[in-house]
Amino acid sequence: MNLAIAHSPSFPVLAASARSPSPSCDSRSSIPVAGNVSIAPLLVPLCLSASFCFRDDAQGAAKLDHGCKKHTSGNGTLLCSNGPMERIREHLQKIELSASSYDTAWVAMVPSPMSPQRPCFPQCLNWILDNQHPDGSWGLHHIHPSLIIDGLSSTLACILALERWKSGQEHVRRGLSFIESNFSRIVDEQLHSPIGFDIIFPGMVEYALNIGLEIPIDQSDINNMLCKRDAELQREQGNNCEGRKAYLAYVAEGLANILDWREIMKYQRENGSLFNSPSTTAAALMHIYDAKALEYLRSLLLRFGCSVPTSYPVDVHIHLCMIDNIERLGVARHFSHEIKSILDRIYRCWLLNDEEISSDMATCAMAFRLLRMNGYDVSSDCFTQFSEVNYFYNSLQGYLKDVSTVLELYKASQIKISPNELVLDKLGSWSRDFLKQALISNQKLGLQVALQEVDYALNFPFYANLECLEHKRNIENFGAEKFHVLKTSYQHCGINDNNLLRLALEDFCTSQSIYRKELQNLEDWVKENKLDQLEFARQKQAYCYFSAAATLFSPEMSEARMSWAKNSILTTVVDDFFDFGGSREELESLISLVEKWDGTWKEESCSEQVKIIFSALFNTINEHGIRASALQQRSITHHLVEIWLTLMKSMMKEAEWTLNKEVPSLDEYMLNGYVSFALGPIILPALYFVGPQLPEYVVNHPEYQNLLKLVSTCGRLLNDIQGFQREGKEGKLNSVSLRILRSHGSASEEEVKKEMQRAIDGSRTELLRLVLQQDGSVVPRPCKDLFWKMCRILHVFYMKTDGFTSPKEMLGAVNSVIHEPLKVSHI
Repeated sequence: MNLAIAHSPSFPVLAASARSPSPSCDSRSSIPVAGNVSIAPLLVPLCLSASFCFRDDAQGAAKLDHGCKKHTSGNGTLLCSNGPMERIREHLQKIELSASSYDTAWVAMVPSPMSPQRPCFPQCLNWILDNQHPDGSWGLHHIHPSLIIDGLSSTLACILALERWKSGQEHVRRGLSFIESNFSRIVDEQLHSPIGFDIIFPGMVEYALNIGLEIPIDQSDINNMLCKRDAELQREQGNNCEGRKAYLAYVAEGLANILDWREIMKYQRENGSLFNSPSTTAAALMHIYDAKALEYLRSLLLRFGCSVPTSYPVDVHIHLCMIDNIERLGVARHFSHEIKSILDRIYRCWLLNDEEISSDMATCAMAFRLLRMNGYDVSSDCFTQFSEVNYFYNSLQGYLKDVSTVLELYKASQIKISPNELVLDKLGSWSRDFLKQALISNQKLGLQVALQEVDYALNFPFYANLECLEHKRNIENFGAEKFHVLKTSYQHCGINDNNLLRLALEDFCTSQSIYRKELQNLEDWVKENKLDQLEFARQKQAYCYFSAAATLFSPEMSEARMSWAKNSILTTVVDDFFDFGGSREELESLISLVEKWDGTWKEESCSEQVKIIFSALFNTINEHGIRASALQQRSITHHLVEIWLTLMKSMMKEAEWTLNKEVPSLDEYMLNGYVSFALGPIILPALYFVGPQLPEYVVNHPEYQNLLKLVSTCGRLLNDIQGFQREGKEGKLNSVSLRILRSHGSASEEEVKKEMQRAIDGSRTELLRLVLQQDGSVVPRPCKDLFWKMCRILHVFYMKTDGFTSPKEMLGAVNSVIHEPLKVSHI
């Protein structure tokens, strides 16, 4: 049985923060206080979705242009004198929840257990009286015209609360006038409809009629609404799946006496709530007394003052969303301390099997993904139930076909670090099928899940996309809508979206400017070293630099980026030289020069080609060696030379196989091939410029060597799959052809490629395990990340074809990262 809905990503939640008390509620009408119930201090919501400063008025309420009121901390003033980064850091540790007129109205209707003729929470009635909009409505629909249906629902709920306790008759009159003027809009399918509106709104109308309130809606329209609701309930009366039962319990306030409220209480959580929903919990208390449910509502008002949010608790989910947004926009490095502090707290909740995480699929999936990718030891056993598709369809999210929750589950399923995590395979299988079907049916995915986001996730799994491209895409599509809808609408608070977006914009634009300068410097370096005069060599400066910029994207990584890019160019030249550009004598001469590594190379070079190649190698390696030695405080050059010598010897072996027409065994080929794939000279020198110290024992440690072997194996196999046809025409063998030969023709090309894909998946899984492993690891995490990021680049380059060899395949991505400016119009 699924007990969660209120804060899954398809029902996203608002940021909330602990607040200091502000002045007490203003009693504008004589509402009796029930028993000895204390009235919590007024906490008016603070909206951080705007980018300007404001001050509180005398009542502590801060209004933005759209008239939305939000809870604010008791200091009374939000100053915007600091830069975006400081403001983001200040609010990262806070949680801010917008007040829900709809839920507050239902809480206001709860009678006192001591005196049923009086409200248990009169402060909520005062809040309703204080927060009516000039047009007579309540709710957040003023921020967007598509929320008018939600405005009708919130307004009717507030009217019912006032009418129940015979308070604010003028407010009631104005609210009814708003409903009369806008009721016809409920048939507009272009508007956002709250969850359960077709059940809840007719139920509220029916309740209004029962208490003698005249609703300004034609009787025929009322009859049609009630008939439509009853027909829906009748039509699915035989549907006894748990998902439907949970849905009816979630929208129970619209069903009044139709439901068995004792059955509804089976969905009660440990905190006393039903679905973390104040409105559902309050509706239950109107029909059946429950001390835990009452205490839940009291705790909300102690925390938030005179109003309640639409869902609580949601702190974990909100903080996860904050971190996810910061990472997706490429600015996480600025807040590493704050992110670690938050994730430490969430990890403690995880270890305690906290209900806020364990009972909600979306929160559990996001927590698993972010915790695991940030190095926390979390088990995939948490998905044992979720991995079964029937469990999902028997949940509230499944009944509502909640694409957002499934998308989070799908993302989590990809963070696999062991072949034994079959639960992630099962989860990934059904969630992928579900999302594909959602795209085919083009169903309405919800406010915060666009079709293109689902399509992108399916086409570009997290191990086959580039962070820099991800950041740009997310910046351009960030914050298009600043509201979300459950049974009512609400907005994100806490971190100001505009502050976050501005920081990401500034960061990306600064980086892009640096990239263009560095690429020009790289082009000049190629010409200075005469590498452009080597007719046999592919000119791949843009691709080589792109792979560096997409990996080491932050501005301060310039030295590491240029090391990566220059060595990428040099490995391309050397690879082409050993493949077809040089004679046997030239290849042997080049290796001999690297082995000697002295100043006599100009006299000993056997050809102009060898002289150009070795000159570029000699100058570049020595230059990098001097800089790396200064940073590492030990001699590094000898290691860089050794890396290149190892590569050339492996390339020479392959050249000899071709020249001598030898056919190596598959094992021989792979043992040599992972080295000849030439990632060593690209990744390993760059590690010295990333930041952490790399002592000699780390460089010689098996972990260090295994990281390189795993990523190189992935690259070699990916390259061989995509290059099989081309290399076959050139008369060259690779692991595809060798596997076919080994099978004596019994295995088809397709079967062999599937076998190789399984090997790639296995190597990638083990690589991720090593990267994320903390216990017993000697290689610093920033260094290990480079191996993983290279793996991601390889999957991008070889996703459809040999993207590195292709002259056009990757040009779009190159231009997007380096040349094309951001397209942002929503700030």
